[in-house]
Amino acid sequence: MATEVLVPTLGESITEATVGEWLKQPGDAVAADEPIASLETDKVSVEVPSPVAGVMGQHAAKVGDTVEVGALIATIESGDGAPAKAAAPQPAVTEAPAATNAAPHDAAALSPSVRRAVLEHGVDPSTVKGTGKDGRLTKEDVAAAASSKPVAPAPASAAAPQTPSVAASTGGRKEERVKMTRLRQTIAKRLKEAQNSAAMLTTFNDVDMTAVIEARAKYKDLFEKKHGVRLGFMGFFVKAATMALKDIPSVNASIEGDEIVYHDYADISVAVSAPNGLVVPVIRDAQDLSVAGIEKTIGDFGKRAKDGTLKMDEMKGGTFTISNGGVFGSLMSTPIINPPQSAVLGLHRIEERPVVRDGQVVVRPMMYLALSYDHRLIDGREAVTFLVALKNAIEDPTRILIDL
Repeated sequence: MATEVLVPTLGESITEATVGEWLKQPGDAVAADEPIASLETDKVSVEVPSPVAGVMGQHAAKVGDTVEVGALIATIESGDGAPAKAAAPQPAVTEAPAATNAAPHDAAALSPSVRRAVLEHGVDPSTVKGTGKDGRLTKEDVAAAASSKPVAPAPASAAAPQTPSVAASTGGRKEERVKMTRLRQTIAKRLKEAQNSAAMLTTFNDVDMTAVIEARAKYKDLFEKKHGVRLGFMGFFVKAATMALKDIPSVNASIEGDEIVYHDYADISVAVSAPNGLVVPVIRDAQDLSVAGIEKTIGDFGKRAKDGTLKMDEMKGGTFTISNGGVFGSLMSTPIINPPQSAVLGLHRIEERPVVRDGQVVVRPMMYLALSYDHRLIDGREAVTFLVALKNAIEDPTRILIDL
């Protein structure tokens, strides 16, 4: 008797998703709770587990289809766990290089996190011995293979995640059309809504990073040994921001209808890279965390964003956002507010520039800061005061220690 697999509840206000990929093909053996499909929602990818052990039945939806919560997407047939049949991968699911041999490590059998590792490191999964259950590949196997030998170029047959439509002109020029992912569509919609609804303005300042760089260089080894995480710059900026938000509460507020909502806590949204775009998980009650606690939280977010295991609840809420474009080399930008928040802080690359100190021109590692804010709620004076408070804390980190 077949068991139906339904689209699970995806979170508050989320009623549908897109089939991102099938992890099991018809005829494959399936264990109870083993992921059989990956769904893309507005915010994250969600794996759908099999409710029972058996054999994968027919797919009721194709890759790229939109499915509603509670809809039938597949069936699991009763069976004794026969070996998976060698099935051709779905045309649109080509994240990992195709195996050249038959395979315990067929692309369809790899978990999403392993597929991402394969893609990131450029490793042919058919050449790697798996150490996981039943010989399956793990992320550690892929990383070890990548470090032990030169990275092989990706096969020419590897295609984009979505099947493109390609047209060539007589001059040999080509175009391709790839459907936007649900996440990218949501990002585009929210950013445009922010521009349409908020009276956005950006104020700039710069900060001398000398003191923070020296502190990091002096204590980074001891910090990592004690806390098990690297000491970066974000810990300093998040902590300094929570102090400045306490002094300028309007920057941490939001508009709801004809009311202003002030928060006595700082839930800081931090933009981190994920395979399909930026996601913005939230550091809850950041004002109560130490620099070490902040760095641990950000490190965990970054790792799970790459693995696709962030939970939707971890990206809800947030009272203020920090986006660090400097890691990609950005010198200056005007970040866009993350509604319903009223402000976002943009960090940029550190660059040595000539500045005047005590009447002398000296070279200092400088960073531009950009605060974009909703001018309906935040006045220019408040924006400048916030940036100055942040600048003072970074240029003299002792202020962070003594809450000054």
